[in-house]
Formats: sequence, C-alpha cells, structure tokens
Amino acid sequence: MQQPALQMLASGGALIDIDSTLFIQLGLFALFAFVATRALFRPYLRMREEREAGIEGARAEATRLGAEADARLQDYQDKLAAARARAQNEQRRIRAEAAGHERELTEKARKEGVHSIDEARAQLTTERQAAQKELLPRAEVIARQVATKLLGREVA
Repeated sequence: MQQPALQMLASGGALIDIDSTLFIQLGLFALFAFVATRALFRPYLRMREEREAGIEGARAEATRLGAEADARLQDYQDKLAAARARAQNEQRRIRAEAAGHERELTEKARKEGVHSIDEARAQLTTERQAAQKELLPRAEVIARQVATKLLGREVA
C-alpha cells in the first residue's frame, strides 16, 4: 500500500484524494461536534457559570457579613465607651460625696474636740478654784511649819 502513495508523490499526484469519504467524515465531525456541544460543552459551561455566580455570591455575602461585623464592632465599642464614661462619672460623683462626708465628719470631730477641750478647761478651772479655796487657808499653816523646820525655830 505504501507503494502507490509513494508513486503518487513521485508522480506529482495529490496527497489526499477528495471523494465521498470526505463528506462522510465531515458529517461525522459535525454530528460529533453537535453531540459534544450538547452533552459536554454546554453542561460544562453552565457549571462554570454557576460556580462563578456562587463564588461571586459568596464574595458578596462575605463582604456583607464583614460590613455587618464592622458595624457591630463599632456599636459595641460605642456602647463600651459610653459605659466607661458613665462609670467614670459615677466614680467622680461617689468620690465627691465621700470627700463631702469626710469633711462633715472631720468638722464634727473638730467641733466635738473643741467642745471637749472647753469642758475640760472649765472643769480644771472649777477644780483649781475649789482646790485654792480648800488649800489657801491651810497654806499659811503649812508655810509656817516648813519655815519652822527649815529655820529650826518658831516663826511668828
């Protein structure tokens, strides 16, 4: 068989013979292309489009969820800042009340201390006067006794 093909090449004849098999091959090719398009290419392309749509949908969903998470985080941070501000205000108020209460107690204790000191002074004055009244008449007698003992003789 190779002999006739080689002879044809050598004789300058055509390499491919165009005959009825060419049309059969073209028909088979067209049929195969039609079947392959319907059975393979269209489902594959449809699947790719669906996958791309799913990916885009997932990206959009991820973007939406990210934005929602950012909004929730910002809301949480705002609420936390407000709570901290309220806590600081409450702490300042409590400290101011405590300082006022401390001043009241200190002032009350100071007044009570001054009052106690005044009472003690008054009592000392009263006791001193009572002691003076009691000891003044005896002081002259005691002074004579001391002078007599010191001088060794009677003092007039």
